[in-house]
Formats: sequence, C-alpha cells, structure tokens
Amino acid sequence: MADMMSRLPRARLVETRQRGWVNPYAGLAAFDFARQAPSPELAAYVAHFWVVTWTDLAEPYEQRILSHPTVNMTIAQDFHRIAGVIDGGFSYTMRGTGRALGTRFRPGGFRTFLGGPVSELTGRFAEIGEMFPATGPALVEGVLAEPDPGTAIALVEAFLRALGPAPDPPAKEAAALVGLAEDDVTVTRVDELAARAGRSVRSLQRLFRDYVGIGPKWVIRRFRLHEAAERVRQGLDLATLAAELGYTDQAHLTRDFTAAVGMPPAAYARLNARA
Repeated sequence: MADMMSRLPRARLVETRQRGWVNPYAGLAAFDFARQAPSPELAAYVAHFWVVTWTDLAEPYEQRILSHPTVNMTIAQDFHRIAGVIDGGFSYTMRGTGRALGTRFRPGGFRTFLGGPVSELTGRFAEIGEMFPATGPALVEGVLAEPDPGTAIALVEAFLRALGPAPDPPAKEAAALVGLAEDDVTVTRVDELAARAGRSVRSLQRLFRDYVGIGPKWVIRRFRLHEAAERVRQGLDLATLAAELGYTDQAHLTRDFTAAVGMPPAAYARLNARA
C-alpha cells in the first residue's frame, strides 16, 4: 500500500476506517486500499475517491460490503458502472491482477449529476457510458489506460466538473442529516431525526427519497448495523449493544444483523477474530 499511497496527493488523503466491510482485516491482506479527498470544487458533491489494487492473487478474493446510503461510481477492467443505494449487501470479487477506482458521492451529492430523484437509481447498477453517453465512454477508456491512480482520479474530477454541478441547498441538508444519523447513535427513530431537522416525518421521507435515494428508516438502521459490526469485532456484549442502539432486545438485533451481514453476530466475531 505504501507505493500506492505515495502516488496520491498527501494533503488530500482522508481517514481509512473500513465501516461496512464485512471482513476488513482479511481484505487488507489481499489487496491495497487508499482514499483521497476531492478537490474543493467538488467537495460539496463527492465524499472521497477510493482505489483498490491487487496483484497476482492465487485465488479469487471476494470482499463483501454492507452498503452505505450513497451513490458510487466504479471503474475497473471488467465493469464501469454507477451504483445507487443497494438495499442489501454486495461484493467485489478480485482475480489475478487489477485495480478499481471508485467515487463515493456524498448523500444527495449525485442528484445534480443525475438531474432527477436519486431513488431512480436505488438497487440498480447503470453503465457510465449509458448514463453519460457524450463523455462517459472516454472517461472509462482514459481511467483504464492510466497507470497512476492520482492521475486517474484527476480524470474523474475533470469529467465531473465538465458536467456543471450546481449548488443545491436540499442536497446539503440531506448530507447533514445522513451525517447526523451516522454519528449520533442515540438517533434510532425517524421521528427523532425529523425533529432534529425541523421537518415532519413525511417531509423528511420525501427529502431522503429525492436526494439520498432511500428512506430515513433504512439509513438509521443501516448505520446502527455498521456500529454493531464494529462493536461486535471489539467484543461488546450483545445485550448491552442492543440497548444502546435502540433495539427492543438482543434477539431483534441478532435478526437484523444476520439478515444484513449474512451471519449472526457470534459467527461474525469469530470470523474477524481469525483475521
């Protein structure tokens, strides 16, 4: 990873907490991962860029992801697509040698590029060239041909700036509310988030569907599951965790966790203990 990190502008590196990765520690042994913050002109729309590289994998490696309430644009050799919010989990499978370059948009940040409700993309993968036929194919070709990740990211930034993103106050509000739901573990219900926003529940739901792509209940619950996964890895007692995160009981947390992650908390703890 040191070589790849050295080729990204150090002043713009961001933190690399792996929330949402089902087995982050094993993954970091299989590939190199780095993030880069966007330029100031795109900071209102893009959360960060990410680059994953892997070399001479003896066997295919699958990294499962517990998705975030964000839109991602990813360019790799075998796919180049824009992903809306994915309700369940999804995975990347790496084989041989390769690189994937991703753009994670801020919640609400992709709406200016889409020109319509982000819910139109929810649960979908759209080809970059089909969504942006005039300039998308050239972007994909340029990124795949560029060996330096920093230069490849600059190509993506130029592409996004050329699309002419416009400031949108509701997008900024949506991003702030999603950030609040992520950072404040005491927010466990939609009516609580609506009250903090000074909106009715219905108004908050409309804002989230239009700008985030999915409802506030899903957003709150997903972030609580991210928190649960992190705390389970740290060995926190499930009954205590369930109470802190607003679940009715330990069984409720276990059901939600198993449905989203694909295994119960105890099995998840054992998986990460071996990593």
